[in-house]
Amino acid sequence: MLDRGSLGKFLRRHREGLTPERAGLPAREPGRTPGLRREEVAALAAVSVTYYERLEQGRGPRPSGAVLAAIAGALRLSGDEEAHLFRLAGHAPPPRSGAQPDPLDPGLAYLLKAVSDTTPAFVTDELGTVLAQNWLNVTLFGRFAGLPGLEANLVWHWFTSPAWRDKLDPPENQEQTGFAYVADLRAVRARQHPDGPAAALVAALHAASAEFRAMWRQQAVSMLHCSTKVVHDERVGRIDLDCSIVLGAAGRQRMLMLQPVPGTPSAERIAALAAPVPAPVVDPHKRDVVDDRSPA
Repeated sequence: MLDRGSLGKFLRRHREGLTPERAGLPAREPGRTPGLRREEVAALAAVSVTYYERLEQGRGPRPSGAVLAAIAGALRLSGDEEAHLFRLAGHAPPPRSGAQPDPLDPGLAYLLKAVSDTTPAFVTDELGTVLAQNWLNVTLFGRFAGLPGLEANLVWHWFTSPAWRDKLDPPENQEQTGFAYVADLRAVRARQHPDGPAAALVAALHAASAEFRAMWRQQAVSMLHCSTKVVHDERVGRIDLDCSIVLGAAGRQRMLMLQPVPGTPSAERIAALAAPVPAPVVDPHKRDVVDDRSPA
């Protein structure tokens, strides 16, 4: 059951207790009221200010799971806090990506930072949950590392966010990429406990995507492979990227490097995306900056 009053109080308490710095916003001037403003939370969650205000006031329609996940990310809620938010809104909590995840592989973390001037790259666990991104990857694709629940999972986004995957892959490549995700997930599920995090992700995808259900019935099994990507960025135009996968020492984490295709203007267009202050590499276990470098 939706508990509007408790939901509003819960949101307000966490908004007022979250510092701008913790949310990735500029620090307040001394003497200003601590915590975030409603309009700042609304902007971070990509909802209207009026909509968010009504939630805090115990009014308006019941928020969807996608909206709740976005607000949980904006307020930097923990997994338990996010689950409580969902229950207050009358939803089942989203499947968790697993128990306490492994620390970021130090070798992959080093390589991630080393290629950040030229190569968008990110590290995922074996389920496709993004653990860290270099600043160039964030600049090109947006932030995923540190988001709550399934919002950080690329397989979930692939099958539930058509607009996102249209930006990442041309239509003629999408079926191949989808099958690659499904076949790899089936292989991971076979290695885990029957009730493990892979099974929870499969169940969530079954409930959300008819396309996933159809591909899952094909029974394909293989390790993940990554094809050439064609990204259409509204700021610089078409970017052609070759994809390489590097496994961590324990084999449970992967780094995907998206290298500009030689003979195309992609390298110059990636360089043009560089911002004055790059986005950070994020360690989701601490949700802290682990790479605060500035571009040359």
